[in-house]
Amino acid sequence: MCVLGGVLLLVYPSDGALLRTVIAVGAIALGAVALVSAVRPFRFGIHAEGLSIRRPGLRREIPWAEVDVLVLDEPPRRDGYAKPPRLLLVPAQGVPRELVTARHPLDGRPAIELLVLDQVREQPEQVSAALTSCAGDRFVDLLALRRAAFDAPDLPVGLRGYQMDRIDRLIRRGQDALMSGDASTRQAAQGEIERATAAGLPIAQRGYNTFQTDTVLGALVAALADEQTTDRETAT
Repeated sequence: MCVLGGVLLLVYPSDGALLRTVIAVGAIALGAVALVSAVRPFRFGIHAEGLSIRRPGLRREIPWAEVDVLVLDEPPRRDGYAKPPRLLLVPAQGVPRELVTARHPLDGRPAIELLVLDQVREQPEQVSAALTSCAGDRFVDLLALRRAAFDAPDLPVGLRGYQMDRIDRLIRRGQDALMSGDASTRQAAQGEIERATAAGLPIAQRGYNTFQTDTVLGALVAALADEQTTDRETAT
């Protein structure tokens, strides 16, 4: 609007042309500053003192003292398609939470979505390495922890397969239970998966290959059961 107003003042001169020219140039300059600020590219930096972020709605330096937890996570799949990983920040106690837009994926604490990783050139592994180095034990890489707990393959999709969202939820449930370190949580996840398969998993017009999905879920149940066996052996 400032740029447009300045241009109009210059295009339609009248009495007091010098004054109008000065005002118009000022208006164009202010408009240009606002425009440059609006289109300035996304920036995200990790350094020894904290984080630097510049994106719509959040432009500031975030010292480590204001960070309770940083979580690198991948949202649940939708219709079999993976979403890009995202970095969430759980603010430390006493830090204003007016920018809260998300929740910690495991414990539900209010969190701020700092960035989605398709906004940066670096791969998730590179971002994770930088955060591990600078943020220390404030940083949790759920992507790596889930893979370490149970590395679920990408399931093939075809006609008349298992409903994809249902299968993805079951796999995520099992992975999170394995990560939890809690025997009762793993037992509950194992029971949920076994009941779902025994009752018959829903079939969709387009879904995951049934044979390979059964194989993956069977391996996941075995992993959950094995962890419980290990817990009992340790206890004795």
